[in-house]
Amino acid sequence: MPKVAYSEEDRERIRTELVTVGLELMARQGIQHTTVEQIYKKVGISRTFFYSFFSTKEDLIVETLYLQQPKIIRYVKKLMADPSLSWRDAVKQFLCACCYGEKNGIAILTIEEQQLIFKRLSKESYQVFRKKQLCLFGEILENFGIKADTARINLFTNLSLTAMVVRRAIPDTLPLFVAEAADETVDFQLNAIVDALEKLKAAPAP
Repeated sequence: MPKVAYSEEDRERIRTELVTVGLELMARQGIQHTTVEQIYKKVGISRTFFYSFFSTKEDLIVETLYLQQPKIIRYVKKLMADPSLSWRDAVKQFLCACCYGEKNGIAILTIEEQQLIFKRLSKESYQVFRKKQLCLFGEILENFGIKADTARINLFTNLSLTAMVVRRAIPDTLPLFVAEAADETVDFQLNAIVDALEKLKAAPAP
């Protein structure tokens, strides 16, 4: 069978489709449960051709996380503009949607996935990821009506990700945590984060 010659335009379209399909599957069934085979078969290409775009699954995962960032910002804006929600309710609903990402179409990395991905990222790719992460969490804070300096963004990032990864880690990765109290633990953490954000919102800009 003769080789199919793909134009640069074709390759860019297929690459975009791989990332889009990857995000859809990972958000719905979890990153760990999404395989490269599921993705390339849904796009309709071969395994070999897939690896001409991404050398590892982890490279694709990083691209899907970048792709969902605008989606996350649109969701924040929608919640903050909803007249039926108080500021606290909108913020907590957003954080809760992220913690239970698989129910809300948001791909969230587990502890193991974070470790695996960042072992494989180059120093340059890691710096790009950090920069994009800083911009994302800063924009979220600004949409919350909170002046976002680096210190505030870093704290908000850690607090948010802690709640997300702990919820995903119980009980498999953190077997000594009490699984029956997982949801109550997340709710407590989110209330504490919202309390802290509310104080920042009321405080003078740094």
